[in-house]
Amino acid sequence: MKDLLCDMCVEHCEHPETVCRAKAELLPENTVQQLAETFKILGDATRIKILCVLARREMCVCDIAETLSMGQSAISHQLRVLRGARLVKFRRDGKEAWYSLDDDHVVDLMRQGLEHITHT
Repeated sequence: MKDLLCDMCVEHCEHPETVCRAKAELLPENTVQQLAETFKILGDATRIKILCVLARREMCVCDIAETLSMGQSAISHQLRVLRGARLVKFRRDGKEAWYSLDDDHVVDLMRQGLEHITHT
């Protein structure tokens, strides 16, 4: 109970100007939902591993599966999720499917996440 009280105002008070400005600065609801979905997709360890290997080089599904010691179908499923979120892109070369990060924003997300968890 003591910790709960530390996180709250001792007395109820509102600051109307601050509230008004904060409401005006809120992101649109559809943007909030898209961002939440992106972070939910990034909340999977296998997907993070895939993004880490693709941050270094373009790879085919077979090589990603071998690198992560997983089956191709499991990797393919995760890649479809990542592709749907526009985190990775793919190209076909004959019978091979090659994947890479969609753009530099994905690298930035990964880098900032790593900096956040390693910052002391």
